[in-house]
Amino acid sequence: MATAQTALARQRRQERVRRRVQGTDARPRLCVFRSGKHIYAQIISDETGRTLAAVSTLSPAIKASVKRTGNCNAAKEIGTAIARLCQERAIRAVVFDRNGFLYHGRVKALAEAARAAGLEF
Repeated sequence: MATAQTALARQRRQERVRRRVQGTDARPRLCVFRSGKHIYAQIISDETGRTLAAVSTLSPAIKASVKRTGNCNAAKEIGTAIARLCQERAIRAVVFDRNGFLYHGRVKALAEAARAAGLEF
């Protein structure tokens, strides 16, 4: 359970990262959110304010293929799925937004799987 201090620290990191990371139509932002049970990935264009693609462990296809939804294996599946979805929509390069989470564990697994599946950061 996150304490108020932990949540505030994440919010500060998120604001710091968001100042530097902006998604455009040519190079949208890959935003990652992780909870205790699930992980979510969205491709966002900040110019138009639209979500171009989204995948999470709540998606029926992903939920059926993974045993547990809150571990690194599920994050790898999400990374591969979001890269596949981007390739279908002719998105080759993105800007990675870790959303205030530290770059290790599930966030790192998702990013590396997306890179391995052909998405450029």
